[in-house]
Amino acid sequence: MTSKAENQARFGVPDNSMVFARGVRKSFGAVEVLKGIDLNVPTGSVACVIGPSGSGKSTFLRCINHLEEVSGGVLLVDGEFVGYDLRHGKLYEVNNKLLCQRRADIGMVFQSFNLFSHMTALENLIEAPIMVKGMSKAEAKDKAHALLERVGLSAKADAYPRQLSGGQQQRVAIARALAMNPKVLLFDEPTSALDPELVGEVLVVMRDLAESGMTMVVVTHEIGFAREVGDQLIFMDRGVVEERGEPREMIANPQSPRTREFLSHVL
Repeated sequence: MTSKAENQARFGVPDNSMVFARGVRKSFGAVEVLKGIDLNVPTGSVACVIGPSGSGKSTFLRCINHLEEVSGGVLLVDGEFVGYDLRHGKLYEVNNKLLCQRRADIGMVFQSFNLFSHMTALENLIEAPIMVKGMSKAEAKDKAHALLERVGLSAKADAYPRQLSGGQQQRVAIARALAMNPKVLLFDEPTSALDPELVGEVLVVMRDLAESGMTMVVVTHEIGFAREVGDQLIFMDRGVVEERGEPREMIANPQSPRTREFLSHVL
């Protein structure tokens, strides 16, 4: 197994990189979904990924925490592979126990919430810290209560998902991801399943996380959020990065005709 320093030297990873991708490819059978993605997300920054449906955005996000195996290229989180070890120049898959340990550093928030329906909000938050990190139940509960307060849901600790609005469920999902003390948070279109009036309450929590220094990769259709909160904006189309840049500048003056066409339909 190579060290973080060895990987940084071997692949030219910047010192402050949290997510680093070079030439990442992913195929499903004969269909190539990702065709060589390059990306660097510095620690403490927010990268927003936009693009049409089917462009590969969610697939790339799932590759970061090894929910999907890459077909080629290099993909590192905090200088290390997630689902592989590099030995003698070749990648070997790690066992499930080690994979779970590494995934614990990567929080993911899905568009469909994915809460355990038979558990209360509090129980949803304490399950992984106890089972994966060996945290005591008392400590896990104390932390869960603090996180629920942070996302504005301290009064909903004993509520089941069915008793919560979509926006409240998504805020519980964010708190659940934070309960593992992740190094980076991945958001897969976190507001797309919400009614319009509930979108704002989730974006407020995400903005607070960004301001606190959390590293985030956000696949989103919320162009206003990307403009105001993002440190870099990536436009993907047909499995490639068509354009990237500073969000305000890129939204105001896109250089690629394809980016310009996409933004004209969503702004």
